[in-house]
Amino acid sequence: MKKIIILTIITILAGCGSAPPDMSYGPAPSENRKLLVANYLIGVDDVVQVDVWKHPDLSMSVPVRPDGMISVPLIGEVLAGGRSPKDVAEEIKGRLSEYIKQPNVAVILVQLRSHEYLSRVRVTGSVRSPMSITYRQGMTVLDVVLAAGGLNDFASANSAKLFRRIDGKLQSIDIELDDIFKNGDMTTNYAMEPGDIISVPERTF
Repeated sequence: MKKIIILTIITILAGCGSAPPDMSYGPAPSENRKLLVANYLIGVDDVVQVDVWKHPDLSMSVPVRPDGMISVPLIGEVLAGGRSPKDVAEEIKGRLSEYIKQPNVAVILVQLRSHEYLSRVRVTGSVRSPMSITYRQGMTVLDVVLAAGGLNDFASANSAKLFRRIDGKLQSIDIELDDIFKNGDMTTNYAMEPGDIISVPERTF
């Protein structure tokens, strides 16, 4: 009897320390963020920050010109367009090593202007204002639908779908918007990811 009581107490204590349920859909959100960053290539009009440790006179923040080039003190023109920040940093480091002993260089994307549409989410169908919205961290299904003016009078709210690319394949995820709006049930109020599309169909009469 004592063993049963002890086991019950341990189970209760373990449950008290559990984290709240994640609103995201499986592992896809973190994977999508990693893929977006890992595969991102610098484009025209993106703003990059070049940091050279202990050399503030060589550090700068500059937009990428239409020819894909940026100008770096001491070494001149460096091709940034179409390359990853890591590759650009390695080239700058190699060329600066002719003037500075073991330079430590970092290239950071400050503004992603050229690939803006990669980081947008969209809502279509039976909402008051279908639109494309810039993705923001922490954004949920509810945030996007409210930004679109909410559902219109013809929406089949519990038949809505969230379309998300997972492992290169477009998948649909059921969203129960009627439960979210009328019952406060946030079970399907998933965290949004860059590139997500919410589609709200009309009711069939």
